[in-house]
Amino acid sequence: MMHTRKVRLMLAGAALLTFTGPAFALDGADMMKKLSAALEVNGTSLAFDKAETDGDVVTVTGVKLKVATAPDESVNIGDLTFEGVEETEGGGYYAETLSFADVNVAEKENSFTLKAPRIGGVSVPGNPAGGTIDDMLLYESFETGPLEVKSEGKDVFRIASIEANLTRQENDAGFDFDGTMAGLNADLSKIEDAKAKEAVEKLGLQQLDGEVTMKGSWELASGKLALEEYALDFKNIGRLNIAIDFSGYTLEFLKALQEANKAAQANPNKEAANQAMGLAMLGLMQQLTFNSASIRFDDASITKKALDYAGSQQGVTGEQMAESLKGLIPIMMAEWNLPELQNEVSAAVSAYLDSPKSLTISAAPEKPVPFPMIMGAAMGAPKTIPSVLGVKVTAND
Repeated sequence: MMHTRKVRLMLAGAALLTFTGPAFALDGADMMKKLSAALEVNGTSLAFDKAETDGDVVTVTGVKLKVATAPDESVNIGDLTFEGVEETEGGGYYAETLSFADVNVAEKENSFTLKAPRIGGVSVPGNPAGGTIDDMLLYESFETGPLEVKSEGKDVFRIASIEANLTRQENDAGFDFDGTMAGLNADLSKIEDAKAKEAVEKLGLQQLDGEVTMKGSWELASGKLALEEYALDFKNIGRLNIAIDFSGYTLEFLKALQEANKAAQANPNKEAANQAMGLAMLGLMQQLTFNSASIRFDDASITKKALDYAGSQQGVTGEQMAESLKGLIPIMMAEWNLPELQNEVSAAVSAYLDSPKSLTISAAPEKPVPFPMIMGAAMGAPKTIPSVLGVKVTAND
């Protein structure tokens, strides 16, 4: 009796393992199909040869990226390795890391290389057509090693590393994002055009050395997209930072934009597709609201060099060139018939040319301005735009 009971328990256990085993096995091919479906929302897709699963690791070979606008062409991605893969609610997948093979493209003495590209925290949605945050293709981090471009066997452009992060806000209210391109170097000494080569040498720009940084946030409910920082900072040149803040960029807006783009790509008549896309964009822009924007340049010695070089081309000194520009600005702006802004710009430019530190153009209206109002002003009364947007120009602040 005991023996029969044990046999039944063993058979039951074997049956349980048989029926539950496939439920816990990862389907790498299914994950790739859903990844491709998520990319199709933005007009691209993936093709692959094989997806093999070993525990929580999925290795995909022969991956190619296709673009809807060029269906007969593809970009060879190579092999992909997903590690720490698990299924998520709604039929999606999450991978702790996605690693790419090094990129090496060479033609004669020209080459492009990218080392160790890697994405962390990849979320593949089960239903990319849905309208929630969980239906989006997301990542938590992206990083690479050096990116190098060579021409005739010599280095012409290099980025030491690239890093980007995307963080969900509390209660899935939105995202915070940031990114850095560090060690950005470009060799301009190989320029062949004689005039351009002279300008590069006079300005001391034979070797560019700097970085690009970005930081911002996106609130889903209001659609407030705030790019707080998009800065290009180069040694012996300066730092240029662009910031913009607008609302209305909701998930619904994003989905409508994707649908319009998808419809345009599916239209074989490209002229009609472009017209339809233009009309769709005009309609979508009615939903946006302008909050603020600014462009700021912090000088790191390039202004004086530029004045000296420009002056030498006119047979005058840098100081004389600066004085000439001071007198030219009011004349140029007088055509716009904006006396208040003209005085502000003239004062700011004069202060900057006397002592180059910083120059800022900002637009910060007292209340957010709907895009239709801006478009109406641009078409009907363009001279009112500076006052509508609250445009200010300041120097050395």
